[in-house]
Amino acid sequence: MTNTTPRVDSDAIQSRLAQLCKPPGSLGMIEFAATRLCETQQTLQPQTRPRNVTVFAADHGVTCEGVTAWPSEVTGAVVKVMQTGRTASGVFARTMDANYEAVDVGLLQSIHNCDDAVPATSLRDAAKRRGTANLLREAAMAESDFDHAWNVGVERAEAAIAENSQVLIGGEMGIGNTTAATCLIGLLCEAEIGSNVAEIVGRGAGLDDQQLSHKQQVVVAAIERVRALGPLNAKQMGCEVGGLEIVALAGFYARAAQAGRTVLIDGVIATSAAVLADAIHPGTRAQMIAGHRSTEPAHNAALAKLQLTPIVDLQMRLGEATGAIAALPILDLAAAMLCDMATLGELEL
Repeated sequence: MTNTTPRVDSDAIQSRLAQLCKPPGSLGMIEFAATRLCETQQTLQPQTRPRNVTVFAADHGVTCEGVTAWPSEVTGAVVKVMQTGRTASGVFARTMDANYEAVDVGLLQSIHNCDDAVPATSLRDAAKRRGTANLLREAAMAESDFDHAWNVGVERAEAAIAENSQVLIGGEMGIGNTTAATCLIGLLCEAEIGSNVAEIVGRGAGLDDQQLSHKQQVVVAAIERVRALGPLNAKQMGCEVGGLEIVALAGFYARAAQAGRTVLIDGVIATSAAVLADAIHPGTRAQMIAGHRSTEPAHNAALAKLQLTPIVDLQMRLGEATGAIAALPILDLAAAMLCDMATLGELEL
């Protein structure tokens, strides 16, 4: 049967905003957020609850190249704290009344449930491969690893959809993953970056100038290695330089978008996954809202590729979905404005 439900187009959204009891455009980015909510949910009365945060965690072989100020063991240590709900993303999610879970999709060592009888946060062990290979020297993962991680993301999106989540947020944890994300953006966003790839390489979790210079060299060399292989599709690029958590995020986004949910995107690593998802399933970006602008320079190129404008700019660079969660209050206000605000026609003059 052909779907004859009329689409909520830009004219209908702007007409609704113009009817509300306020001067046109006076609520600024809240009106922009309202427009994007209407577009992603195809309704003039969008909802932002229930909402779900899923953080995917994995380790990266490229850390052996000295591209990060922290050892890989920190990934697992942080994930252990996630079980208590006391990392930044856990605290933020709880404050914003969002369902929250962590998924091991490739930690070097599996993590047992914490000692508490009832952990504050669900931790799912969905790993097939324990960490990626060194992307500077070889492909980070095999195609079968990519498929597994992608499907983990799809399954977690389906679980959130089954719980009627209207806004799906993906996060990540993985020491070294800004290197993988930057390489992926460098390959998938050539037109937006131009010739000087080194300029999109950021400090990640606190590199000094010397360490940053070394990281730039690693990223440039890794991208050159992949380009020397000849023309590759997006999935092949993901296998060469991606991370297991990045691929899982891409699958998560693609499935959420397919189901017509609002997909709220975090910082540079999450946005690299968003670019990957849209490259593999064109049109996925239509369901995306960029939560915030990261201080990582590669983020701007990825946002440009997806044609997304961030809701907030709070000078954040933590990851874990924290920047996306920080944008949730704006989405809540936007939905309340559309659903509950009086119209000009109701004024008694």
